[in-house]
Amino acid sequence: MLETTRIKQLGCAAWLALLAACGSAPVGPGYYRVERGDTLSKIARSNRQSVQNVARWNNLTNPDSIEVGQVLRVVPPGGAASASGVIRSGGGNTSASSASSASTAPRPAPADTAPATAPAPISLVWPADGTVFRRFDGANSKGIDISAAAGTPIIAAAPGTVVYAGNGLRGYGNLLILKHNADYLTAYAHNRALFVKEGESVQRGQKIAEMGDTDTDRVMLHFELRYQGRSIDPSKELPPR
Repeated sequence: MLETTRIKQLGCAAWLALLAACGSAPVGPGYYRVERGDTLSKIARSNRQSVQNVARWNNLTNPDSIEVGQVLRVVPPGGAASASGVIRSGGGNTSASSASSASTAPRPAPADTAPATAPAPISLVWPADGTVFRRFDGANSKGIDISAAAGTPIIAAAPGTVVYAGNGLRGYGNLLILKHNADYLTAYAHNRALFVKEGESVQRGQKIAEMGDTDTDRVMLHFELRYQGRSIDPSKELPPR
């Protein structure tokens, strides 16, 4: 159990990068998430700031090196107007480098901070039969863990689109991530087999995987619910058992 916890903690930064790649972790006012092809000069110009100010606010030692998925402050700390915020020429013309397989942590990363508003309700069904042996606590456990026999069907908890299907996120094994709307994602980890592909639409209750023990020490489903990029307790949105 301790080893499973440690692995999931190590995977937290990668989770944030993956959420950025899925386009489901909005940033707060005054921040901007770097996209492919961006330069610091372009970002500064579009936000009516100087390259020097944006670099200083984000502690960038090399203004020519920014990364896809990185979150940058684009207004002065405290939101005060800055006389030096007028665009000047030069600086920051190197394109943002590509994020590497969900392994680069955005910085700073507000994606796992509290959402500005209370989560809207979402109608979920249980993703698998079995016994819940670990519950959400928001710190060491970002979801719930369900145990059952290997091969137990895993179903989509709500209708949505597959935005990730693979095993590139350390500590999660064969993983599926479904996007349900602009606010909600669900994740299904440690599967033995995956039955849907990225870009595919799924219906609530559709079989999407089979329970397994990939990248963990027991057969289980690790199930997460995320609202605006922040993990929330899925038990509160699931029907009583």
